[in-house]
Amino acid sequence: MQKKSSKREIDGVFLLDKPLGFSSNQALKKIQWLFNAKKAGHTGTLDPMASGLLPICLGEATKFSHRLLDANKSYIAIIHLGVTTSTGDQEGEVVSEKKVALNEAQLKDTLKKFIGDITQIPPMYSALKFAGKPLYEYAREGIEIERKSRLIKIYDIKLISIEESIITIEVDCSKGTYIRTLAEDIGETLGCGAHLKGLTRTQTGNFKLSDALTIEALEAMSMPSREKVLLPTDALLEGLSSIKLTMAQTEAIKKGQSIDFISENDKEVRLYSTSGQFVGVGQPDLQGRLFPKRLIANIL
Repeated sequence: MQKKSSKREIDGVFLLDKPLGFSSNQALKKIQWLFNAKKAGHTGTLDPMASGLLPICLGEATKFSHRLLDANKSYIAIIHLGVTTSTGDQEGEVVSEKKVALNEAQLKDTLKKFIGDITQIPPMYSALKFAGKPLYEYAREGIEIERKSRLIKIYDIKLISIEESIITIEVDCSKGTYIRTLAEDIGETLGCGAHLKGLTRTQTGNFKLSDALTIEALEAMSMPSREKVLLPTDALLEGLSSIKLTMAQTEAIKKGQSIDFISENDKEVRLYSTSGQFVGVGQPDLQGRLFPKRLIANIL
């Protein structure tokens, strides 16, 4: 006889302040264990050398986690000018060292050049996969894989501080931006080289690090208290408009049927039952119909 799983069906979003030294997957497993959750997923990898905001989706929230993968991000980056490393961060071997002679005005002018649409070549030391294997595994074997450049967008870069050859910047960027590559590119443009010394993610979409909790804080809570800090599943969908369904419409949507719905565009909408329960996401067309796209499992 198969043993029943003791893990719970629990839904929601936990905002984790990921510590240094934890991989995103290690952090995910820890949070899943603390909630005793059956299902969990994170919303965008943070390297072990990076700390900060890592939203963790539990249960039904995992169905909508892609929205945060596609969301804009914000970071605080510490960059060491004048020193390049084999990995582009402080964990690699030093490759070159140069004297840094810069003033604040030069630095600000250089940073401005990176605002807007730019192309990046993903670093070899990244989780990006080639033939089913992460690039960093090839890099550790001394194998260089050709990578295609990617178009990303830097919305803003602010210079926070300069201390000799160490600068701290705040970056608002699109998904797919490699801050390590940005640090190296800034160093190359300045003519002195650079590597990423430290990284903290401060925002993902509408979620902020100031609202996140540490693993230690969560461990200190009782299970009922832990459940209270979970955000509802539909917090992932704040940017979408919403509609309230009638009982008949809810039943039709549950069965996978389309319903009458006049829309000026074909943008996804949040769906709620007459009782206010979040039902899922619908996709309208321009012919007066709305189709269920992604629904939660237990619609009342």
